[in-house]
Formats: sequence, C-alpha cells, structure tokens
Amino acid sequence: MHVHLLQHSPHLGPARIGDWLDSMGHSHTVFHLDEGELPPRPGDVEALIVLDAPEGEAPAAWDRGERKLIERTLDGRKPLLGIGHGARRIAEALDAPVSRGTLAETGWQTVTLAEASPFDLPERFEAFTWHREIFALPEDALPLGGTAASPLQGFAWDAGRVIGLLCHLESTAESVTAMLDHLPRPEGDAESPYRQEREAMLDDSRRFDRLAPLLDRVLTQWARHATMR
Repeated sequence: MHVHLLQHSPHLGPARIGDWLDSMGHSHTVFHLDEGELPPRPGDVEALIVLDAPEGEAPAAWDRGERKLIERTLDGRKPLLGIGHGARRIAEALDAPVSRGTLAETGWQTVTLAEASPFDLPERFEAFTWHREIFALPEDALPLGGTAASPLQGFAWDAGRVIGLLCHLESTAESVTAMLDHLPRPEGDAESPYRQEREAMLDDSRRFDRLAPLLDRVLTQWARHATMR
C-alpha cells in the first residue's frame, strides 16, 4: 500500500506513523501543504492520512483542495484517516458539526472506550491531547470513546475504512517537544482544568512507549481496507 499524508505545519508531522508505515512495508509520501505543495490528485491516492494543523488559523491556500480530496477519497471508498484537524475535516465532509469545545484539553488524558466502540483498544488508556476544537459523531459512525473534557475522541465510519482521531496516538517525545517549542497552546488552555504543564507532558518517556502498540492496533485495523479493495 502507498499512503499519501497531508501535513500542515513543520511542527505537526507524521511522528510515529512514518515509522509504522516503514516497518509494515508500506511506502508513503508526505505533501507539505504549508510549504506550498499541492495535494495529490484524487486518482493517484490509494490511501490518505490528513494530519493535524494549528487551531484558529485563517483558511489557507490549500484548504479548498484538501476538502475536495477528502470528499473524493470518501466517495472512492479508499482508506482515509484524519488526526486532529484531519478528523474535523472528515467529520465536516460527513455532515457532522464541528465547533469550539467548552474546554481546551492538553497533555495526557485518560480515554474510556465507548461500549459501541469498534476499535481494538483497552477499555481505558492514556492518550496525548492538544485541542479546543471538537466534532460530533457523523451519521452511521461508531465512537471511539472519550475523556472527561471531550466525550468523543474519535470515530470509525464505513466499517473502519474511515477513521477520525481527536487524540494523538502517534505522539513521541520529539513531536510533543516540537509542538511545545513552536505552537501556541489551544485557545482557553490557561483557564482549563484539563491543562497540563510541559514538565508533566515529558517527564515519563514510558507514556510514549505505551502509545506505540495502541497506534499499531488502530493502523492495522485501518490498513486492512486497502487489501480488501
């Protein structure tokens, strides 16, 4: 499988996703939309991952082309996965509301799996979060589960061919450090009870190690759809 990834910031890259693709023998291409690269043509896409983007920025030059590519990937029944911004774009394309959440959420939060969740994940696990904007569950989608601040941390649609994740299972100590060093915190973070300080985010490297098998489970489930086509 060849995977196209859409990146929107030099500080929000694929992180552990690239390592997973390489280890599983999948080739991939990263399109740096923030640097002026155009997204791939829909007909060239075998599978698509839409990465996160800084919240609150004005619509960029790539916005329209990205939306069209997501819609064509949905219609073409190809595997599609979004993280953060990417998940919100997919939710929008599936006619689900996207809005500003009541509270910002940053750092490590406990996710409780939903009863109807189709994800092969533990009933409770820690995930890294960095957002204020949220989305509702698209029609016919199944929920991942939620945290105290954000009851919907992700969804699966069309039997798992399409996945949206609000939380970051791909995070590494290096990717989180880049976010902290270069990106503003989400709006309202300073007042949120679900805010975590830099030291707490980075003080235990084992947290990042525990994310690796969770990401592996999600991507393995998702990638099956490429071989089923």
